[in-house]
Amino acid sequence: MKLLEDRIKNDGQVLDGNVLKINSFLNHQVDPQLMMAVGKEFARLFKDMGVTKILTCEASGIAPAVMTAYQMNVPMVFARKKKPSTLNDAVYWADVFSYTKKVNNKICVEEKFLSEKDTVLIIDDFVAHGEAVKGMVNIANQAGCEIAGVGAVVAKTFQGGSDWIKEQGLHFEALANIDSFKDGQVHFLGED
Repeated sequence: MKLLEDRIKNDGQVLDGNVLKINSFLNHQVDPQLMMAVGKEFARLFKDMGVTKILTCEASGIAPAVMTAYQMNVPMVFARKKKPSTLNDAVYWADVFSYTKKVNNKICVEEKFLSEKDTVLIIDDFVAHGEAVKGMVNIANQAGCEIAGVGAVVAKTFQGGSDWIKEQGLHFEALANIDSFKDGQVHFLGED
């Protein structure tokens, strides 16, 4: 998706530890027009998969996931990183390690929002090591959901998460595939 790649090149900042900071349009401040374009593209890529719900993880996955859900006319469910005190019902749990923040999180989704009747599309902001996706796949499996596939706004293909998703036999689409951060610059797959 050239529009997204251009924004990453123009506004992204490569930090130590193979971290890409794109908080001016996705991870802190959100560009709604860009996220709508992202949602349209995911809806196009997964249009014939029978998706009944979009599943993401808070917080940065919410913007692209809700725009995708809007385009596909289905609900969006997000996994919470902490169980709120108001949630007394049964939940599905999964452990997720954040390499960026160096913390373990327990994510949860209330059981009433996912079931074996659902076909979910998992949307994530970044796929690097794939930890958040692994947690969401775990939750979808606990619920007995069919998984239509996984969509990532950005995939850092050199960190293994993309490979793990494909090894699970899941349909995977990333809108921007980063091959490396050589010399502190973003290099996309297929660039010369």
